[in-house]
Amino acid sequence: MGTTDSAAPEQTAFRARPLGGSTPPGGAGRPAPHAFWRFLPAIAAYLLLVSLLLAADTSVGDVARYTFYVLWGVMLPGTLVFRALRRRPHTLVEDLAFGAVTGLVLELAAWAVLVGVGAQSVALAWPLAVVVPFAAVPRLRRHWRPRGFTSPSLGWSWSVAGTVMLTSAYYSQVFLSRYPVLPTDETSRLFGDMPYMLSLAANAKQHVPLTLPQAAGEPLHYHWFAFAHMAMTDMVGHIDLPVVEFRLMVPALAALSMVITAVVARRLVGRAWAGPLAALLIFAVGEFTASYPNNVNSWTFGAPAVRLMSWSSLSLTYSQPLLIALLGVVGDALRRSHKDDGASGSGGAPVPLLGRGVFVLTALFALASTAAKASTLPVTLAGLAFAGLMMLIATRRVPWTVVGLGAIIAGAQLFATAAIFNFESYGLQIAPFGNIKSYWADPQHARSTAFQALVVTATLAAFLLSHHVKLLGMIPLVWRRRFRLEPVQWFLFGSAVAGPAAYLAVNGYNSSYFTIAALPFGAILSAWGYCEVFERAALSKRARAALAFATVGFVALLTLAIHRYSGAWAVSAQRFFGDAAGTTSYTLLLASLAAAAALAATALVCGVLWRIAGRAWPALRSRGGIVLLTGALAAGAPGLFHDVLQAREVAWVGSWVMPASQVEAARWVRAHSEPSDVLVTNSHCWEFDDYANGPGCTNVRSQWLSGYSERSVLVEGWAYAPRLVALTGGGTAYDGPFWDQELFGLNEDAVYRPTDGVLRRLHDRYHVRYVVVHRPTGHESPLLRTLADQVFDNGRIAVYRLS
Repeated sequence: MGTTDSAAPEQTAFRARPLGGSTPPGGAGRPAPHAFWRFLPAIAAYLLLVSLLLAADTSVGDVARYTFYVLWGVMLPGTLVFRALRRRPHTLVEDLAFGAVTGLVLELAAWAVLVGVGAQSVALAWPLAVVVPFAAVPRLRRHWRPRGFTSPSLGWSWSVAGTVMLTSAYYSQVFLSRYPVLPTDETSRLFGDMPYMLSLAANAKQHVPLTLPQAAGEPLHYHWFAFAHMAMTDMVGHIDLPVVEFRLMVPALAALSMVITAVVARRLVGRAWAGPLAALLIFAVGEFTASYPNNVNSWTFGAPAVRLMSWSSLSLTYSQPLLIALLGVVGDALRRSHKDDGASGSGGAPVPLLGRGVFVLTALFALASTAAKASTLPVTLAGLAFAGLMMLIATRRVPWTVVGLGAIIAGAQLFATAAIFNFESYGLQIAPFGNIKSYWADPQHARSTAFQALVVTATLAAFLLSHHVKLLGMIPLVWRRRFRLEPVQWFLFGSAVAGPAAYLAVNGYNSSYFTIAALPFGAILSAWGYCEVFERAALSKRARAALAFATVGFVALLTLAIHRYSGAWAVSAQRFFGDAAGTTSYTLLLASLAAAAALAATALVCGVLWRIAGRAWPALRSRGGIVLLTGALAAGAPGLFHDVLQAREVAWVGSWVMPASQVEAARWVRAHSEPSDVLVTNSHCWEFDDYANGPGCTNVRSQWLSGYSERSVLVEGWAYAPRLVALTGGGTAYDGPFWDQELFGLNEDAVYRPTDGVLRRLHDRYHVRYVVVHRPTGHESPLLRTLADQVFDNGRIAVYRLS
């Protein structure tokens, strides 16, 4: 369980030549680089992120406090605990990556205790609960400076740092530079759900479990662990929540996701370069699409895995490193069950198994993943069950390791389903093909049977193209091994299939997150297959360079073509398929299907020419496969660059007006009230560009007051209340009436028909301290001034205090 000072050499179960490597301690070859050069990639990635944050008007003090918070409140306690649980050291970066994720788990436990007993003021000291025992107990003290680390190669380190820098640059363009921390004028815009997520983080500073801030006291049966993390960032680092949400949290967690992906892929695949490749497949390669701009109304199969969702869904951002770490420890346990004592991924140096502590780590990561994102554990559990079945068939023995892991993960899922989600389904229903059958709908039965079968087949093909082109590396892996895969490969394969299968089986927009949850599993397996194909090709250095330049050129050409000609291409595709008016059920799919067909035809022609050329140049023989696979995996890369262009050129559908005057009023309330105070407001509706009230309101998502005041509101916007979202049948938001019309009437009376009795009842029974009037919705009654103290008025918003 603990760290040993030296690790005996371990045999590798992989016979293939590794792609790259590390320098094993005391190993032969060139001497290890100086410590400065080994840490320079990490320093460079950090300094780039800091410079981008400063350029986005983040204060130096906030950056410094956040750096302290990450080191003290996450990495230090997490790394110490991880070292105590893993058996032998491998690399320092692995310790720190897994340690950071472990720290996120420990942070949740600390948050629950601190907020539960009302000790938020001493949150800064919580890491001492870990630091003190590790400093005082001799058996634990050695984990401060373990020995026996393997040093990754500089090439690997710079590649991983490059993926981190790529995410930082991406978020700088599409997020940090697009949205201010606080609105600056009356026309400022932000993503519509940002105030809601801000309100949940504020609620997490005061409540365990969380309640719905837009309906004071209403239970929140939702995956809210991300917002507990934001609350702890505020309490430990003393950083304003809007700064955490709009500047710090997203790029930091994205960086952690890239690093943990790299170390997990390296550990499971046994090849160093599988790490950065898997990270790129998860993040940089998006959906295959021939559309630009690709806005919300043109999304074809739910939420995209990369474009926009990685910053506008903070629960997804937070859940990714937890899921990938869980994937890693489960995969390592399956390696252990396969008698794999060490996978060679570093120039021949073995990757030691984590040891028995892997089961404790599985429990920690599974429990944290449950309410980080509800879609993660079902996908993981399905893949584990599939691996167990394959092992049972192959060995005719019960795979007890799989049974134990399954019991841990299933127990965590049961806990979350009962204790956190309260068995809420959020409207998700079993309805095979419910999410995609609209593309082949033929209510008038106007199509022939053969043509309808073609439309159904094309729709399924479009679904696979959309999300799964980057997973094609799995095919040569499975094909070459004749389906005789190792347990960890069955696990990755089963989870990769389970996600899209769940999306096809469960109706509802949110079921697209099952697909997204499955992609890390598939990406690592795809990187595994690519590495094997690459090794068999045995390319020279010059050929590798040529392949790299050709890939960059292909991505650049495809990016430019889609950006400039996607509109004309879509029209041409519709005309070719007899849909010139664009009115068929499958109109949105035609551009991508036609583009895929054109690329496939081009690849076929190039393949024939390559085979002919191979007769004259033997060096080309047996190397066409790696060229074809590289092009296929890179086909979704243009989406990342299109997202940057789209952020500059096209207003996103989900970007709504947030006037600075409203935020000013809410922040004033925050500064002059207690966290337990409840607010009353007449603002319930949020239209895309302004507010409306009465029968015309179809968007009861007013969340600005609870978000920026960090206080609960008696009745604000109720679109995301769990009890109401379930009524949408899997829709994105509820737009009907509030469930308690008597309470809603009392709330409205406080603004439009106030009496001393109404205000006294609100104050005494519901703990209402302030009435916040949003005048664009409706002006308050003149009587309110005589019954309450007007304490704030900026023309648009008026605030009255009840005494």
